[in-house]
Amino acid sequence: MFSGKLFGLCLKYAKNYPDAEDVLQDSFVTIFEKIHQYKYQGSFEGWAKRIAINTALKRYRSQSKLQIVKEIETSEEVTLEVDEVIETDFLLNSIQELPDKYRLVFNLYAMDHFSHKEISEMLNISVGTSKSNLSRARLILKEKIIAHRKQQEKA
Repeated sequence: MFSGKLFGLCLKYAKNYPDAEDVLQDSFVTIFEKIHQYKYQGSFEGWAKRIAINTALKRYRSQSKLQIVKEIETSEEVTLEVDEVIETDFLLNSIQELPDKYRLVFNLYAMDHFSHKEISEMLNISVGTSKSNLSRARLILKEKIIAHRKQQEKA
């Protein structure tokens, strides 16, 4: 059960299934190597989750530098209004298709509830860049959902 939850987390940060498997394996190696550092404060699952997130971020930093976009001034926050069920597979695939810079910020903020300050420190970007990358990710996802709904209506 635990490895399934951790794999789901890895899928959120990976571009595809094989990358998620690699991140999971690397995470387990790190967990076993650093198990002596676990202080029995807080949940073990939370500690392991943090290792998996850091492993995924480290992997993408080492593969290529994140291309950070310039800060985009937005007067309004992009929100997704979901009035019907969206298939989990479609949503996960849409998130995985986001460019690294957007996918990582989106997952850290929207899915794992890190603040923009924490994200800026984790990814070595400004708070404003984190906010603009999140806004752009939401806009891309919103456009994909709208296109998906239109396609379903035609079918």
